[in-house]
Amino acid sequence: MPADHQAAAAGPDAGPGVEPIAEQVFTALADPTRRAILAALASGGPGTATDLAARLPITRQAIAKHLNLLAGSGLVRAEPGERRRVRYRLRSAPMRVAQQFLAALARDWDSLLDALKDHLARTSPDGDTETSWLITDPPGRSRP
Repeated sequence: MPADHQAAAAGPDAGPGVEPIAEQVFTALADPTRRAILAALASGGPGTATDLAARLPITRQAIAKHLNLLAGSGLVRAEPGERRRVRYRLRSAPMRVAQQFLAALARDWDSLLDALKDHLARTSPDGDTETSWLITDPPGRSRP
């Protein structure tokens, strides 16, 4: 694993390299075509732009453009093949960095929401509030 990915694998607090990696991953995943290409590589294994064009309703040229961006984000690796054909293989390291980045954000939100819940319980005359269900109940479930 490259040094910048090793440092980033420790989580968002590990240093300045984490956020740029996560940003590149999120930018790459923002496009549904790139997500479809990644899914095709995940299910069918490594492939060329031509292979992927046969599996997806996208031109080879469009796939090549998206593969270039995916390679730039580190999500795929280009490997030289026979007759100047380039095969693309998934790389999981950048995705793990993005997952860890999101997990750290979730932990931050969880602690903030817990603090809000505690504050509402403390400031309520009976130790419970009408609005406490907003924090404790799962989405889609409401109290009468």
